[in-house]
Amino acid sequence: MAIIAEISIQADEFLLGQIIAEYPGLSVEIERVVPADKRVMPYIWGYGTDLKEFEVAMDESPNVKSITVLDEYDDRALYKIEWEDPAEQLIAGITETDATILEAHSDDEWLFRIRFEDHSGLAQFNEYCRKNDINYQLTRVSSMGDVNSNETDFGLTDAQYEALSLAVERGYFKVPRDVEYNELAAELDLSVQALSERIRRGADKVLHDALNRPNSRNQ
Repeated sequence: MAIIAEISIQADEFLLGQIIAEYPGLSVEIERVVPADKRVMPYIWGYGTDLKEFEVAMDESPNVKSITVLDEYDDRALYKIEWEDPAEQLIAGITETDATILEAHSDDEWLFRIRFEDHSGLAQFNEYCRKNDINYQLTRVSSMGDVNSNETDFGLTDAQYEALSLAVERGYFKVPRDVEYNELAAELDLSVQALSERIRRGADKVLHDALNRPNSRNQ
């Protein structure tokens, strides 16, 4: 039975995290990962004020074969990154165990939601990380059935739930607003950008789940 594993990992435990950690004005979300010719090519969204500096750093890195801008807006861009094999060991390990990254983003630390075909896949991933000296914390494991039947948490991480709940409680979504991001960020001891990303991702999950439930428009 397929399972969902949620892990947290410090940025210095893998190459992409190390590079991104040098740019405090940047947050990143891994959209999907494609293995090709033994290389791992992640597609990532970058958000913030350090996008150009990040692009230069990736382009100059000896571990990056190429970085391509696929879409670009004022404060965000979608990239395709091709690593020199086997530079990015963490993401390579995920693909090596036939797992799928459902969600991965940087905040104070990196959070990953990974789908494995069964518990043996998770065990293989754990053994891969042990052999490659990659340290991570497993925070939650659930079956696909548990995820699909849960009607209360919408798949939110604890951090997203905390930020979104506080925003609702303090009246951020009211018209006019009762509170601004900087006030909420100060209360949670976060940067405004980190808070913005948590609320955006959390709201997206809740709305996507609510709008795609059967008969949702008739309830």
